[in-house]
Amino acid sequence: MFAYNIDYKRYLALYLILLISLTVLSAYNEHILKWVAQAIWVIVGIPLLLLTFRRFPLTHITYFFILLHMCILLTGAHYTYQKVPLGLWFQDWFELSRNHFDRVGHFAQGFVPALIVREVLIRRSCLQPGKWLFFLVVCVCMAISMVYEFLEWAIAIKFGKETLAMQGDIWDTQWDMLMATVGAILAQVLFRNLQDKQLNKMHAH
Repeated sequence: MFAYNIDYKRYLALYLILLISLTVLSAYNEHILKWVAQAIWVIVGIPLLLLTFRRFPLTHITYFFILLHMCILLTGAHYTYQKVPLGLWFQDWFELSRNHFDRVGHFAQGFVPALIVREVLIRRSCLQPGKWLFFLVVCVCMAISMVYEFLEWAIAIKFGKETLAMQGDIWDTQWDMLMATVGAILAQVLFRNLQDKQLNKMHAH
């Protein structure tokens, strides 16, 4: 088990308070059932993170990006992705054909799981930082994105394709998977060294 200091616990407590507050605010809307469907990963994720904290605490950088990802999910769930004000502002400013805020969500769907998967593989397998670890993390994130798109497909078959919020883009599924893949690659390129330093520091304690 990794050790963690008082400052680390205080940061995580602050993250938790912020996340719970945002969840409550996000849930305050007219479409609670749709909100639950779109915020389900946050609803499931918060208890899971609390249950695993003592036996398998993650690095600070990983928890930070999990928080950021959940904020994106809660924002999309509150407004529905095609109506998020920030995305609509960019749509008007750059004269885009659609609200691209959902692309941000799919980018995070690759970016954040990449850090989680990388950390788990380093700590629970024989893999060490290097090319094979980089490649396998990307593959896992691509598989997660693919499964998510399969779930969306099944929901569309059951409730109608308008539930997908494709906004008229016939290549929406392919763009979503591409954004997740790019996110998984960039997460490792930009933050693998910092994550390794934090892992070594936790081991040292």
